[in-house]
Amino acid sequence: MSTVPEKLGQDISTKCGVTLNDSVESRVIAEVMSQKPGVSVTYYPAMIRIDGENRLEFDMNELSEALGFEMTPSLFEVETSTHYGRMVRFDDKVILFGRLEDALQYEADE
Repeated sequence: MSTVPEKLGQDISTKCGVTLNDSVESRVIAEVMSQKPGVSVTYYPAMIRIDGENRLEFDMNELSEALGFEMTPSLFEVETSTHYGRMVRFDDKVILFGRLEDALQYEADE
């Protein structure tokens, strides 16, 4: 007997987010991001999840100041175990988009 619903939802999600390994650095990142409107932070035993709607921006300068050392997009990705949404990386920020069109437009403008 199948447990799959007869009709699955056809809605396209506009959510985006990251899952971080639980560490001192990740807890600081989560604290910074929890102050932003529309961002939710959920703590689990071994990970931290940060979710947003449409767009989620991790500013490396802001994170560096909070951490007390330089955070780069590469170091940020070391802290992440996974992400969902469309990721666009720059020298000073990492942005996740819930909609592909938004990510493509942003890349075209740069």
